[in-house]
Amino acid sequence: MSEKPTIYKGLEGIYVYETAISYIDGFNSRLYYRGYRIEDLAEHGSYEETVYLLWYGRLPTRRELKDFKGNLRENMELPPPVIEVIKKIPKDTHPMEALRTVVSYLGNFDPGRFDMSLEGMFRKAIRLTAKFPTIIAAIARARQGKEIIDPDPRLGLAENFLYMLNGERPPELWARAMDVSNILYAEHGMNASAFATLVVGSTLSDYYSAIVAGIGALRGPLHGGANELAMRQFIEIGDPDKVEEWFEKARAAKRRIMGMGHRVYKSYDPRARIFKKYAKMFADSVGGDLKRYYEVAERLEEVALAKLAEKRIFTNVDYWSGIVYMGMGIPLDFYTPLFAMARVAGWSAHLFEYVAQNRLIRPRAYYVGELDKEYIPLEQRG
Repeated sequence: MSEKPTIYKGLEGIYVYETAISYIDGFNSRLYYRGYRIEDLAEHGSYEETVYLLWYGRLPTRRELKDFKGNLRENMELPPPVIEVIKKIPKDTHPMEALRTVVSYLGNFDPGRFDMSLEGMFRKAIRLTAKFPTIIAAIARARQGKEIIDPDPRLGLAENFLYMLNGERPPELWARAMDVSNILYAEHGMNASAFATLVVGSTLSDYYSAIVAGIGALRGPLHGGANELAMRQFIEIGDPDKVEEWFEKARAAKRRIMGMGHRVYKSYDPRARIFKKYAKMFADSVGGDLKRYYEVAERLEEVALAKLAEKRIFTNVDYWSGIVYMGMGIPLDFYTPLFAMARVAGWSAHLFEYVAQNRLIRPRAYYVGELDKEYIPLEQRG
């Protein structure tokens, strides 16, 4: 056998291709989309503008943005057979698994499903990105036994999602918070779900199969599922006065503090700062249990950072987002689908970029097992 190569567990530190989509400065709390700081996009932009930026490499003109939004709005409705499938999904199915199933089935109805060109992929991405809010809202309402609401073509993606979820136009704070959430979650480099998407895309498989791979990767608690679990830990603690005791027990049990730590960030996640601002707004406006959970989260962050910051473990984006979502009455197990609703933009951007210079992703595993073993016939094995 050849000399043992260096094994990079989890592919940590491995670069798979060159990108101009996003850049993470993990030591200085910086995140850039196409060279623009995330703080500026969240403060001044919209999700639709961000999607355009990620896909086309530049900010749109006023006319281009109007046309792009119009294209998205024209593609928000779901085919009736897809709605019927949503209604038949068992109500105890996790929403991420339901989302995976629906997106896969939806691919059979895409009018360009046989078009495997890069231009065809762009058109599919517009159609699917437009339908993500509709799918997730429909899954939520079907699970509650409620009538599924059609999208309102006058509304943008974020506002439409809340309208289809609740049956009424959301307050201005809610609509803006959901739009900002979409911006913050839209893209984040070569994470597990983006890589899963590219692995499938590199085989020149279809667009929907690649996106389904991303959804499957995002389902896991070490990736997108962390935002749901972070909120559950605040609920478990229940009271700010119980934080220190809970934290010490968690450390003794070697339990992970959800929403803390990141493979790339070795400083405070800039997206978490933005979410924390919105979490405070919702806690103050809603009050009650939400205010108490915010105080739990604030105290836990203070205690955790005092012990973990020296190890370069800081707050990440998933820590504060759940309080914002709870403030809008969104069920806990729908927090990760909201992540997917935004991240389809980033997955698509990486597919466009990678497939344009495609090379099949095919790493190797170093074999450490035995060789040339004698085969013993079945009747001699006892």
